[in-house]
Amino acid sequence: MNFFRTPFFLPQIYPSLIWRVATDQPVIYLTFDDGPVPGPTEFVVDELNRYQAKATFFCIGDNIQKHPEVFNKIIKSGHLVGNHTFNHLKGWSTPLEKYLQNVELCEGVINRQLADDRELQSSLVGKRYFRPPYGRITFKQIKALKDNHQIVMWDVLTHDYSKNISRSSCLAGSIKAARPGSIVVFHDSLKANRNLTYVLPKFLEHFSKLGFQFKSLPLLNRES
Repeated sequence: MNFFRTPFFLPQIYPSLIWRVATDQPVIYLTFDDGPVPGPTEFVVDELNRYQAKATFFCIGDNIQKHPEVFNKIIKSGHLVGNHTFNHLKGWSTPLEKYLQNVELCEGVINRQLADDRELQSSLVGKRYFRPPYGRITFKQIKALKDNHQIVMWDVLTHDYSKNISRSSCLAGSIKAARPGSIVVFHDSLKANRNLTYVLPKFLEHFSKLGFQFKSLPLLNRES
């Protein structure tokens, strides 16, 4: 089993969650968790721009409030944003009501930041993508969120946040695990910065040379 790829049985246990995009085209869906953070997020956006790549950023509401200018850089560069709770809560150890309130807090912050962008607001009417921090969410939380959010997990976890994985291993494992339609998780955070700044440019270069495109997740509407 590839340590960097999601075990095959998890999508079977949680079939309503998105783990990978069904396609035979050379497309990879990069996602970035835990921002926006000055430094790492700006680095990511600049690297993506170098390759005309688009991505989806799962943002923490508290970080959006603290760093609205960095959040705006994500938006102005044409990337998609998703909800990652307001305080990076772990679903397995958080009561349902508290968890839902925290998701809504993040939702409110995102909506306020996007209030001046009418085109983007209209395109996001309906559901928004949501990723549970740590990938940990209960069946009750899934059921409560499903009407207004599409929950996104991943096909490839880069482990860029881990101090126990070398930069070269992080790169090699991520490249080996990725395939057409993969949803790949990086982290635009200070904790991941050491691996992120080494791996992301080389990951982009490697797959660009193979003819891959990097896209944000498809926009959602009320029927999604």
